[in-house]
Amino acid sequence: MRKTCSDPCRHALNGPTMGTRWSALFFAPPGFDPAPVAAALQRAVDEVDAQMSLWRADSDLLRLNAAPPGDWVALPAQLMAVLALALRIGRASDGAFDIGVGDAVAAWGFGPAPADPERIARALHVPRPPAHELLELDPARGRARKRAPVVLDLNGIAKGHGVDRLVATLRAHGIDAALAGIDGELRAMGLRPDGSAWPIAVEDPDPARRAARAVLALQDAAVATSGDYRHRVRVGGRELSHTMDPRRGGPLPDPPASVTVVAPNCASADAWASALMVLGAERGGALARRLGLDALFLLRDGGAIRAQPVGRLFGAG
Repeated sequence: MRKTCSDPCRHALNGPTMGTRWSALFFAPPGFDPAPVAAALQRAVDEVDAQMSLWRADSDLLRLNAAPPGDWVALPAQLMAVLALALRIGRASDGAFDIGVGDAVAAWGFGPAPADPERIARALHVPRPPAHELLELDPARGRARKRAPVVLDLNGIAKGHGVDRLVATLRAHGIDAALAGIDGELRAMGLRPDGSAWPIAVEDPDPARRAARAVLALQDAAVATSGDYRHRVRVGGRELSHTMDPRRGGPLPDPPASVTVVAPNCASADAWASALMVLGAERGGALARRLGLDALFLLRDGGAIRAQPVGRLFGAG
């Protein structure tokens, strides 16, 4: 039975994707049927997962990973676009964002298999160029090839891209004001019915609870956070963050507690949050200022959390 409500009616949709859940919040006139929208949103994120998953044996990304260096691999347009964006941000961050860390991610136990000491040793001691030097794209023909062996991992950008696909799907159904998200990566479009921006909480980096550290008001922008306090693995008696240092081939030894980035689209916000985590507050903050990025670094200072904002959105001036 369809619910009744006054004009406008609030719709909160969600479903499974990438080991977590997607969500979409929007308002529509009475009588609007959200079922076709929900089905289309699920198809959109299913398509992203089918193309970019490391957990699905038939994904397009795993086809590319399995191909011998030098062999061209035909890829769908979405995956080609995400690879191109990932390589651009890889270059702009001087390799701090690197999708070529799939071997290290798997070795340390952040993939489908547990940590493997032998693979960890190889990841730590075998230097290699970043992915933007190893992967060649041919957009005109929709294909890519590796110049040398490399295992690609899109976990630092795929969820953000999934959020962008949710927004595109909502627009295709005539919805021009909404808040869409996947696992904390969020994108707002338009304004709420009362004319206000969408309120977004920046989480306090505390693994024991969920609490807001700050609240943003977003309109036609996306936000993503990378942190050291949620996705962790225990190796050799140590709790390690999931964020990889590409140059080291292992988890960051002393990362910021979290980095939050606001950008025009969620894929970019997602990737830049990871890049700035790797660079740290000093180098990452300098790069963010040079590129005009809005970012919030939360840093552990003894038993306290210290904020280092970059950009006017976070009050840095």
